[in-house]
Amino acid sequence: MPRKSKINALYVWGVWNEEVFKISVNQMAYVVFYTQDAWRMPGQYIVVMRNGTHLNQVERTARRLRAKAAKRGYLIEIQQTYSGGFHGFLVKMSSDVLHMAVKLPHVEYIEEDSSIFAQSIPWNLQRILQNKHETGKYSPPNDGAKVGVYLLDTSVQVTHREIEDRVMVTDFNSVPEEDGVRVHRQASQCDSHGTHIAGVVSGRDSGVARGASVNSVRVLNCQGKGTVSGALAGLEYIQSSLMSQAIRPVILLLPFVGGFSRTLNAACRKMVESGAVLVAAAGNYNDDACLYSPASEPEVITVGAVNFADQPLSTGTTGTNAGRCVDVFAPGDDIISASSDCSTCFTTKSGTSQAAAHVAGIAAVLLNLNPNSSSSEILQQLLHHSVKQAINPESLPLNHRLPTPNMVVALPDPTSTLTGEDLLCRSVWSERSAAKGLATATARCRHSEEMLSCSSFSQNGARAGERVEERDGQKECVAVNGNGGQGVFAVARCCTGHKAQCQMLESPQRGADAECPPDHQLTGDRWFHTAVFFINSGNYR
Repeated sequence: MPRKSKINALYVWGVWNEEVFKISVNQMAYVVFYTQDAWRMPGQYIVVMRNGTHLNQVERTARRLRAKAAKRGYLIEIQQTYSGGFHGFLVKMSSDVLHMAVKLPHVEYIEEDSSIFAQSIPWNLQRILQNKHETGKYSPPNDGAKVGVYLLDTSVQVTHREIEDRVMVTDFNSVPEEDGVRVHRQASQCDSHGTHIAGVVSGRDSGVARGASVNSVRVLNCQGKGTVSGALAGLEYIQSSLMSQAIRPVILLLPFVGGFSRTLNAACRKMVESGAVLVAAAGNYNDDACLYSPASEPEVITVGAVNFADQPLSTGTTGTNAGRCVDVFAPGDDIISASSDCSTCFTTKSGTSQAAAHVAGIAAVLLNLNPNSSSSEILQQLLHHSVKQAINPESLPLNHRLPTPNMVVALPDPTSTLTGEDLLCRSVWSERSAAKGLATATARCRHSEEMLSCSSFSQNGARAGERVEERDGQKECVAVNGNGGQGVFAVARCCTGHKAQCQMLESPQRGADAECPPDHQLTGDRWFHTAVFFINSGNYR
């Protein structure tokens, strides 16, 4: 609410810009300024005249103020005069001139200018809502307040009104020197990417999960550049922090990509095994996401970006990565969020980093509903609630149309009763095999998923079947290319759900039948390999 210092005696004392001021007047007047410091615009004031004041008196008052200020060595700038709904003028001046301004004849009060903000829901937040009937209101099922998010990014401007009191800056900092000798390390430049991403995750007006707490871990420098070694150190720092002061549930947001790194992928996999949910950007290179890390790690939830029309993000020669390593798509074009230029500034940015931030926010909402959900269960829930077949397949690169999931994330419907125990399944594609006869392709599920079926696909139909093998305690779906085939894909059906217990049975001898025990359901069989699968309960989907 605005505060006003009313002047109904000879002097009034108040506080302005954290300094005590004293104003002497002969008639009643007052100064109004907003209590929300982040919304204030110091040095810019609206001078409001009394009722009945004529326009020529407004202009005369402005000239007198300019003259009085000049005598004291102050320059002022009259920017606008008003003569419609009220009479007055807008002036840029030092707060030291206020005591002169309130003494002027016909002045009723002076109001410090302040920011106003559009209250429509940004397109990206409107897109992820399921309850579309509540037009103009962003109302997720919850605000993700039980969830902690670790953001591995640039530094963050924690004083921004969007994220103030929502982001904690850790003491970790592992970044390379900026390229070039003339790099200016202004705070606004160094905080730009991280501030925007933090705002998308939990910003007051632009955030997806507005109650989630964000912990900033700096692994990118002022140019948005880091190193694999720095990211590894950041993950190790987080793991150590979680061991000393457990935060559960927890999400790690990795809004960056680098070249394929076996070491970085392995470190991410270890974090998932410890109970964290990792969300990563697919990359903006209009390429195969499997060529980059951490996007290529199967245990990480990898996010591609779409535009307002739910089509793959493309800007000139760059665009969202795609392919089998992408798990889901999210809004990533012209996303409005906090700008590091000032504590009340906003800006739009585009990319798979912004898309990944949306998924991290939705994951926080889902974890808030089911805090004990594993990373695999969160992925399955994300896919379950997503909008299916939203993307025009022809907008994807030809070689990625089949394995790229055609799903755009959405928040759960408020009426959803989905829990971590429900049986949920997804299809996992392999890369295409070589074109030679009997060449194989292999698809694998996440470690905490069960493979319920294995199939194969060949574009010209030439395939020699598929089989399920077990390696290092994990099932693999192996597809075999047929003679004359152009390559074959293996497609594993990977499922989660505490109610499901899956096994693989073989027939006792060649040519004999394989049978399920009583009270079990047959979910699939293959002629090439005589294995069958069954589950205790639940419907196969």
